[in-house]
Amino acid sequence: MLASVRSIRRLSSAASSATRSLLLRRLLLHPPRPQPQPSPRPRIPHLQTLTRGRLAAPRFSTASCYSTLSRIGECGAPVATAIPEAEGVEEEGEDGGDTDAAAVERHDTDAYAAVELALDSVVKVFTVSSSPNYFLPWQNKAQRESMGSGFVIPGRRIVTNAHVVADHTFVLVRKHGSPTKYKAEVQAVGHECDLALLTVDSEEFWDGMNSLELGDIPFLQEAVAVVGYPQGGDNISVTKGVVSRVEPTQYAHGATQLMAIQIDAAINPGNSGGPAIMGDKVAGVAFQNLSGAENIGYIIPVPVIKRFISGVEESGKYSGFCTLGISCQATENIQLRECFGMQHDLTGVLVSRINPLSDAHRVLKKDDILLEFDGVPIANDGTVPFRNRERITFDHLVSMKKPGKTAVLKVLRDGKEHELNVTVRPLQPLVPVHQFDKLPSYYIFAGFVFIPLTQPYLHEFGDDWYNNSPRRLCERALRELPKKAGEQLVILSQVLMDDINVGYERLAELQVKKVNGMEVENLKHLCSLVEGCTEENLRFDLDDERVIILKYQSARLATSRILKRHRIPSAISADLVDEQATNDALSPGLPGAVRWLRWLLFGRQFWRRLSE
Repeated sequence: MLASVRSIRRLSSAASSATRSLLLRRLLLHPPRPQPQPSPRPRIPHLQTLTRGRLAAPRFSTASCYSTLSRIGECGAPVATAIPEAEGVEEEGEDGGDTDAAAVERHDTDAYAAVELALDSVVKVFTVSSSPNYFLPWQNKAQRESMGSGFVIPGRRIVTNAHVVADHTFVLVRKHGSPTKYKAEVQAVGHECDLALLTVDSEEFWDGMNSLELGDIPFLQEAVAVVGYPQGGDNISVTKGVVSRVEPTQYAHGATQLMAIQIDAAINPGNSGGPAIMGDKVAGVAFQNLSGAENIGYIIPVPVIKRFISGVEESGKYSGFCTLGISCQATENIQLRECFGMQHDLTGVLVSRINPLSDAHRVLKKDDILLEFDGVPIANDGTVPFRNRERITFDHLVSMKKPGKTAVLKVLRDGKEHELNVTVRPLQPLVPVHQFDKLPSYYIFAGFVFIPLTQPYLHEFGDDWYNNSPRRLCERALRELPKKAGEQLVILSQVLMDDINVGYERLAELQVKKVNGMEVENLKHLCSLVEGCTEENLRFDLDDERVIILKYQSARLATSRILKRHRIPSAISADLVDEQATNDALSPGLPGAVRWLRWLLFGRQFWRRLSE
């Protein structure tokens, strides 16, 4: 309050009494915030998504919000109140007092308009979820509850974040001013772009609801209002800020690089999925912030939202974002450019690696210089022009193309320019980055637990998984490319102890290379090799030239008692049962015991489906 009084004393004497009255009301309604104290231990900022975990009692801390998805802390934010226009305000002189008052009133009016627009459009999302346990892939972790936000768009659909409904088992939504929660169904989820579409069947829910229209990408320093249901209260909340930056950014949830808008509005847990409103349209969807930094939040821009929605409308499901499947190096060094025959008027990037599964592998070669993408020149640092003197990486142009479309590439090869046509489509990495909304695959034989390597498995080693997980597996997960479709890195994740496997217990966390001399392509292939074994001994070749030898028939008998001892319902995951049972259950020429086992698995799955 003392700061407010001092501010009033500094007002120009030329300001009218009406203006001083207007500014006084402004200061009383919005007193200056205290300066933040420096943190005793500086932390390295990192991106985090914004799902709000349910707490027994709210705690106003930037690091204490409970959530198994590593969401950020909370901070309450008051809803801005518009100040009525003051009567009799006279035009001021060069001191600018009247201009400042008009700016104050305009910003408050914009915030008030955003609130009015959002009251019948923004909803609170309640999610019950249960994620898999990748160390024990036959069971899930404890059920948890979280909350987020969403907003209605035309077509009776609700947009929210993918991380709000990830691994969901039950979803409810509640509109503003209503005590009733309505069941919602997840229509589509795009984890790469962190977006999801919900539908609600109840006609009562839609009574009085209005949809929001999608706008355009805001320019720098344009004001936006973020609307949602963050922690600190149960009612709708609005925070204001301006656009600070527009560029491709790492999406924390999907670990992808897509365009994002950086704003300085306070974005807190529970804001996830809420709209950022500019004028009377949506400028983006709040989804993450930069931990350890103050008021650096991110919203998903409209082009990414439209690309997600159009893909769902055309194919009925999420279709993914395209990639060329290449790694490039900047050509900013003049010696590098001269070596590859680049003239002074040519700019581009050096192709250093190509994914064998991409269409670019068919036409591009290592050491090609990529000059243009769809007629847009690429600078030596890999950027392309964007709006008014802004630049973004050319990956954005690739990601905005629809799957199956053709892109025209201009490349420099051996000193000559070529135009090449490439079909762009989403590509899956050798080691999946995420496995949301699906159960992990596994296969157990003689107490050996075999799984495909995934990043969620490595994440089970803790927040510092990069340093705590097995180094060799981590390096392969981050750097290796698939050589053919359907390839997986199959690992021996753990050994369930029994007499049959004594002495092999230290061979866990190694990749399985061969089974009885056959190269392992994926987990399904390993399963078929083991089940179809006709030899007395079964041999596994692992990393570091390690070998496992088992008496096959004794190992088969040991499997059932190991499963019973550890209360494991099945030796094989449901997805492998579906594939193995339908494709191989009736295969002729297999041993009788193998055919009997596969008949048993098939029958179990069949009758379970009938009971459902």
